[in-house]
Amino acid sequence: MADTPDVRTLYDEQRLDDIESQPPRENIHHVDVSSAERQFNELSRQLSYKKSTTATASVETAQGKDIEKGAEEDTFDLREYLSSSNDANQQAGIHHKRVGVTWEDLQVDVIGGEDSKFFIRTFANALLGFLISPITLVWSFIAPLLPKKNLPTKSIIHKSSGVLKPGEMCLVLGCPGAGCTTFLKIIANQREEFANVSGEVLYAGMDAAEMAKFYKGEVVYNEEDDRHIATLTVEQTLEFALSTKTPGPKGRLPGVSRKEFDQEVLNTLLHMLNISHTRRTLVGDEFVRGVSGGERKRVSIAEMMTTRARVQSWDNSTRGLDASTALDFVKSLRVMTDVLGQTTFVTLYQAGEGIYDLFDKVVVLSEGRQVYYGPPAEARAYFEGLGYKALPRQSTADYLTGCTDINERQYAPGRSAANVPSTSAALENAYLLSKYARDNKDTLEKYKLAMATDKADQEAFRASVASDKKKGVSQKSPYTLGFTGQVRALVVRQFQQRLQDMFQLYTSFTLSTVLAIVLGGAFFALPTTSAGAFTRGGLLFAALLTTCLDAFMEMPTQMIGRPILRKQTSYSMYRPSAIAIANTLADMPFSAARVLIFNICVYFMSNLNRSAGGFFTFHLFNYVAFLTMQGFFRTFGQLCTNFDSAFRLATFFIPNFIEYTGYILPVNSMKRWLFWIYYLNPIAYAWQGIMENEFRRIDLTCDGSYIVPRNGEGVTKYPDGLGPNQICTLFGAASGSTAVTGHQYIFAGYDLDTTDLWRRCFLVLIGMFFFFQLTQIIALEFFPQYVVNVGFQVFAKEDSETKKLNEAQRARKAARLQNAHADEKLSEEVKKVEKANMIAERPYRKTFTWEKLNYTVPVPGGTRRLLHDVCGYVKPGTLTALMGASGAGKTTCLDVLAQRKNIGVISGDVLVDGRPLTSDFARGTAYAEQMDVHEGTATVREAMRFSAYLRQPADVSIEEKNAYVEEIIELLELQDLSEAVVYCLGVEARKRLTIGVELASKPELLLFLDEPTSGLDAQSAWNLVRFLRKLADQGQAILCTIHQPSSLLFESFDRLLLLERGGETVYFGDIGADSHIIREYFARHGALCPANVNPAEYMLEAIGAGISPRVGDRDWKDVWLDSPECAKVQQEIEVIKEQGLARPEPDRQAMSTYATSFLYQLKLVVSRNNQALWRSPDYIFTRLFVCSFISLWISLSFLQLGTGLRELQFRVFAIFWVAVLPAIVMSQIEPMFIMNRRIFIRESSSRIYSPYAFAIGQLLGEIPYNVICAIVYWVLMVYPIGFGQGSAGLDGTGFQLWVIICMMLFGVSLGQLIAAISPTVQVAVLFNPFIGLVLTTFCGVTIPYPTMISFWRSWLYQLNPYTRTLAAMLSTELHGLVIVCKSEEFNVFDPPSGQTCGEWADDFVNAFGGYLNNRNATSSCEYCQYQYGDQFYTPLNISYDNRWRDVFIIFAFFVFNVIVTIIASRFLRYAKR
Repeated sequence: MADTPDVRTLYDEQRLDDIESQPPRENIHHVDVSSAERQFNELSRQLSYKKSTTATASVETAQGKDIEKGAEEDTFDLREYLSSSNDANQQAGIHHKRVGVTWEDLQVDVIGGEDSKFFIRTFANALLGFLISPITLVWSFIAPLLPKKNLPTKSIIHKSSGVLKPGEMCLVLGCPGAGCTTFLKIIANQREEFANVSGEVLYAGMDAAEMAKFYKGEVVYNEEDDRHIATLTVEQTLEFALSTKTPGPKGRLPGVSRKEFDQEVLNTLLHMLNISHTRRTLVGDEFVRGVSGGERKRVSIAEMMTTRARVQSWDNSTRGLDASTALDFVKSLRVMTDVLGQTTFVTLYQAGEGIYDLFDKVVVLSEGRQVYYGPPAEARAYFEGLGYKALPRQSTADYLTGCTDINERQYAPGRSAANVPSTSAALENAYLLSKYARDNKDTLEKYKLAMATDKADQEAFRASVASDKKKGVSQKSPYTLGFTGQVRALVVRQFQQRLQDMFQLYTSFTLSTVLAIVLGGAFFALPTTSAGAFTRGGLLFAALLTTCLDAFMEMPTQMIGRPILRKQTSYSMYRPSAIAIANTLADMPFSAARVLIFNICVYFMSNLNRSAGGFFTFHLFNYVAFLTMQGFFRTFGQLCTNFDSAFRLATFFIPNFIEYTGYILPVNSMKRWLFWIYYLNPIAYAWQGIMENEFRRIDLTCDGSYIVPRNGEGVTKYPDGLGPNQICTLFGAASGSTAVTGHQYIFAGYDLDTTDLWRRCFLVLIGMFFFFQLTQIIALEFFPQYVVNVGFQVFAKEDSETKKLNEAQRARKAARLQNAHADEKLSEEVKKVEKANMIAERPYRKTFTWEKLNYTVPVPGGTRRLLHDVCGYVKPGTLTALMGASGAGKTTCLDVLAQRKNIGVISGDVLVDGRPLTSDFARGTAYAEQMDVHEGTATVREAMRFSAYLRQPADVSIEEKNAYVEEIIELLELQDLSEAVVYCLGVEARKRLTIGVELASKPELLLFLDEPTSGLDAQSAWNLVRFLRKLADQGQAILCTIHQPSSLLFESFDRLLLLERGGETVYFGDIGADSHIIREYFARHGALCPANVNPAEYMLEAIGAGISPRVGDRDWKDVWLDSPECAKVQQEIEVIKEQGLARPEPDRQAMSTYATSFLYQLKLVVSRNNQALWRSPDYIFTRLFVCSFISLWISLSFLQLGTGLRELQFRVFAIFWVAVLPAIVMSQIEPMFIMNRRIFIRESSSRIYSPYAFAIGQLLGEIPYNVICAIVYWVLMVYPIGFGQGSAGLDGTGFQLWVIICMMLFGVSLGQLIAAISPTVQVAVLFNPFIGLVLTTFCGVTIPYPTMISFWRSWLYQLNPYTRTLAAMLSTELHGLVIVCKSEEFNVFDPPSGQTCGEWADDFVNAFGGYLNNRNATSSCEYCQYQYGDQFYTPLNISYDNRWRDVFIIFAFFVFNVIVTIIASRFLRYAKR
C-alpha cells in the first residue's frame, strides 16, 4: 500500500525531525526534572483561564443572558488550585496515595475456542430445554461426581508484562478487538466477566485480591458508554458522587467542613471540564432531553474524578468530545497525574499528536499481544526499524495502530510480509527480543523488589485511605462512608429522582385515587346486615389485593438501574445492599401518601366501621402488606437476570397468594398437601388482620334472602322476620336469633379468631416485612445480577444463501489483501477517470438550503434559543462538515434540518431547490443518529436488508438491493459480523451498523450523519470518510457533524459550518486544499494557525471552544456577520433558489411518503417481528409457562370437583381465573411493545414504514403464540377439574376453548393498547391494576348482579368484556348440571309441629328453587339451595341461549382494541426531541 492520502498527518517533517532527534526518555518525570517542570508550567499555563472581559451579548432568555456564551466567571487556575491544595494538605499531614502498578505474565481467557461460535437461542430451544429439564436436573447432581471437563477458552490478552509508576501516564493503543478495553478492565481489577485471569498484577506491592477486598475504590475504570440516571441534574449527579467519597475529618484540611469541601470540588470539576452552564440541566439519555452527548461524557469523567482514585483506567473517554475539549481533558489528566501522583491508563481512538505527547509510556496491542511497551517518543522509530514504511505525515498514534492492522500496514521499500514481522505473534516475538522488552523487564524487577523491601508507599497508601474514612467506618472496609451514611446519601438521591419524575407521580396518584373511588363506589354504603357480610369480606379482599399487587411492578424497575448500580459500586461509592434500604425509605413518603388516600376513599365510602381505631388499623395492615409485597417483588427483581425469568417466578407465587388467602378457598377446603402455602402467604395474614379488625367491631342482623324458608315470589305463609321454624344461613348464626356477632361470623365461616389480630397477624406481617428487606440485602450483596457485556459474539445460524454470501465476502477480503500492493499510480489514474466520468454522467440532484434558522425550546421559567440565524446550503456532490464545541448545537442543528424536532419553535426557511419541503422529504434523506437503536435480535445483514428493502425505491429489484447491502458490509468491514446478532455487538461495531443501515437506503436528496466517526479507530474513521467522499463524488449531498478530525479527515470535506455556543455561526464556506481557505479566513482576523497544528483543533481553540480564552477581542460570530464571506453565502443561496425555482415543479401526485406499498411494508414488518419473537425464547416461553402454571395450579387446588354446593362455587372461581389471566399477561406485553416502539420511532423518522404496519405487525406476531397458550391453559383447566358434566357435555368444553382464545387475544390487544398510549413502561404498568380491578369487580362475580348498585349495573356491568366471558363460560359449564349437596351443606330447620318438611317448605322450594332432601321428615329438614346449575346463574342475569352472542362481543372488544392501538401508534409517539 503506497503513501495514499489516508496516511498523511497533520504534522510536517520538521516537527517529526524535532521529536525523533530528542534523546530517549527512560522516565522523563523522574529523571529529567527540569524538563518536567518546564512542561508542567506550560501545561498549567495552557490550562489556566482568566476572567474574560470580551464577553459579548448573548441570547436573551427568560432568566437573562445565556450562561453558555461566556458569562464572566471567577478566575480558575488548575495549577494554582492543585498545587496550593497539595501544599496545604502536606502541611496538614495529609499525604498522597502513591500506587504504582506492575503486571507480569498477565493473560486473560474467555469462554469459547478459537473457532467456536455461540448461536442465538430460539423458542424451540427453550421448549426443548424445558422438556428435558428433569434429565438435566438429575444430571446436575451426577456431573460433579464425574471427572471435570473444562469449557474451551481462548486468550484475548496474551502474556503481557510492564510497570507504571506513580505520576506516570500510559496510552494503550490497538485496533478494535485488540484487547485495549480488556487490558484496562484487568488493570482496574474488574475480572468478573472473564473465564480466567492468570499472571500477577500488583498495586504498590499489594495483590489484586487484597485491593478488591479492602481498596476497591482506589482502582477504577471509566467505561466508554455513559450511564447515568436521566432524570437527575448534572449537579445532583455529582453531589451524590461527592457525598459518598468525601474524606473524613482527618482527610480534609482543618476547619474545612464536609459541605465546603464538596462544594469546592464540585465547582472545580465543573470549571475544569467547562460544564458549569449545565449545572441544573438534566443529564438525560437517548429518550430524555438533557445535556449534549459531549457534555454527558464530561459528566461521566467528572463522576469518576470524584472518587479520587489513585489508579485510573479511561476507556476512550474522549468519544463525543470535540478536539479542543479532548485535548483539554487529557492535559487535565496530565496535571492531576503529576501533582497528585496518580497512575493513569488511557485508551483513545484518533489521538492527535498533542495528546500523544502528554504520555510517559505507550503500550501497543495486536490481537491481545503486547507488541510494544516503552517511551512514546521512540515507538515510531521502533516500528520503522522493523521494516514498516516511514509515514512522517501520519500522527504517531495512528501510525502505531496502523502497523498492527492487516488492512492498513505498509512496508518499507524492498520489504514485505516475508521479511517483516507482520503477524501478531511475530510482532510480539520481535518486541520480546528488543531492548525495550529487556528494559521493561529490568525496570519491572527493580520496582517489584523496591516495593517488596521498601513499603513506604504501601504504608502511606494504607494510612491515607484510613484517614479518609469517616468516623466509625471499619479500617477493613473499602468504603469511605459508613453503611448508614451510604443509605442516607442514596435516600436523598432516590427521593430526588422520584420527585423529579413528575409525570409518573401524577399518574400513579391519580390512578390510585380513581381506583379507590371506583372500588368504594362499587361497594358503596355496605349495610351491617347479612347482605353486607360476604360483600364486606369481598371488599377487604379486593382492597388488599389492589394495594399489594400494585407492588408487582417493582420487578422491572429493579432491572433498569443495574448498569448504574454496577458502575457506582465498582467506584466503591456504596455497598450494593444500601440501595435496597434506601429505595424502601425514599419510596415511603410517596407510597404512604398514595395508600393513605386510597384507604380513606375505600374505607369511608364503603361504610366500614367508622372509628379511628378501625380505620388506622385497616390502614396500618394494608400499608405494611404493601411494603412486604414490595420487598418480595423487589427481591425477585434483583435475583433474576431478566424480566422474563422474574415474571415466571412471580407467577409461581401470585396465583397461590390470591388462592390461599382464605377468602376464595376457605382453610377447611384446602387440599391437605397444599395447606402449607396458606401459612407462608403474607397476604393471608394481612387479610386475616383487616377481617378481624372489621368484624370484631360490628354485629350483623340476619334478614332477607339469608332466612330459609321465607316469603317472596308470591309466597306469604311464612313469618316476615326470623321465626322458630326458620333458620338464618349466615355463618355463626344461632337458631331463632337474628343477631350474629362479627366474631362468630368469621370464626364459623373462615376459622378466624379476632384475638389473633395483634399477637399473630401483625407480628408475622412485620416479621415478613423485615425478612424481605433482608432478602434484598442478601440478593444485592451476594448474588448481584449485573448485565455484563458478553465477551463473545452471538450468531444466527447460516442458511444456504447466507453461507454462500459469507464465503463470497471472505474471498473478496482475501483478494483485496493480496492485491494491496498493486500499482498505485495506475489505480490513481483509474480513480481520476472514474471521477471525471461520474461528474459527466451525474443526473440532476436538488440543492438543500436553510436561511435565518432559529430554534427555541421551553425551559423552566421561560425559553432558550439554541440556534440563531444559521444559514447555509448543501449542494449535490459535496461533503459538508458541521463542527463546534460540545454543546454548541451541532446535533440540534442537524435534527432541525432533518425535520426530527417535535418540541420547541423553529423559524426560518428550509428549502429544497427554493421550494418548501414536501411529504417525501424524510424518505429522500437518511439520518445516522448518535444513539444506536436497532432491533436487537436481527443480524447485521438482516438489519441492513430491512432498510434497503423498505427505503430504496420499489422498482429496484431485490437482487440489486441485496448486492448493495453486500457492498456496504464490505465497506464497513463487517464481513466477520454479518451473521452476528445486534445485541451482542460492541460500541464500535454498533456505530458502523447504524451508518450501514442508513447508507443502505441510498438517499436521493441528502445524507445526515451525527458524529459518525465517534467511537471508531483512526483507520475505520478514515475508511468511512473516504466512502462518504466517494458517495459525494457520485452526486450525493452529505452533511455530517464530526468531532476530533485529523487534518487528513478534515481536508476530505468540501465545506464547513462552524458553530459556537448558543448556536451562533462562526464560519460557513469552503475548506480548501490543505485547509488553506479556512486558515486564511482565521489568519485575516488575527488567529494564525501554526503550520504544525491541526487546523480543525486550532480553530476550535481560537473561538474559545475549550477552556482556553478565545483568540482576538471580538466575538467570532460578529466577525462572521461582518465578513464578505457571509455576504457571499447569502448571494449563493439566492442563486440556488432562483435556479431551483426556474426548473419545472415536480409532480406532487407522484410523491409518496413511503417508498413501498403498505402491504409490502406489512409483510416485511410482520416477518421481522415474527423472527424477533422466535429469537426471544424467554419472552414467549414465559407466557406459555405463565398460562400453563396458573391453569395447573388452579386445577390442583380444585382437582376433580364434585357436584356439591361448595364445589359449584369453586367451579365459578376456577372459571373466574380466566378473567384474571389477561391482566397478568398484559404486564409482559407492555414492555415489549414500548421497546419495539423505540425502534419504530427511529425508523419512522425516515419514513421506512407506516405506524399502521407497525401496530398490525406487533399484533400479528403475537397471535399464534397466544393461541398456543390458550390451548395449553384450556387442556390443563378443563380435564383435571372435571368440566363438562352438565348438559353441554364435551361439546361445551370445546366452546370454552374458543372463549379462552378470545380472552387471550383480548388481553394481548389491551396490553398493546395501554402500551401505545403510555410514554414509558413505568407509566404503562400503572394502568394495569386499575383496569384489572374495574373489569373483575364489575363482571358480576365479586359483586353479584342482584346486589350491584344500579348505577354500575346500568352501564359498567354491560360494557365489561369480562361480563360476557363469565356469562358464556358459566352458562355452558353449569347448564343442566345436577347439584347434590353434601351433608354439611344442607340448611337444617324444623317444621311446625304436625307438619312434614314438604308441607312446610314446598311452597318456598317451588318459588326459589333448590330441593328438600327429606320431604317426609317431621324434623331436621334438609334444604339444598340449588337443584340444577341453571338456578345459580339465572339470578345473575346470565342466559345459556346468549352464550354465542357473548363470545362475539368479546371478539368485538378485541377488534376495538386493535383499532385504538393503530390510531394511538399513529398519533402518540412520546419522542420529545
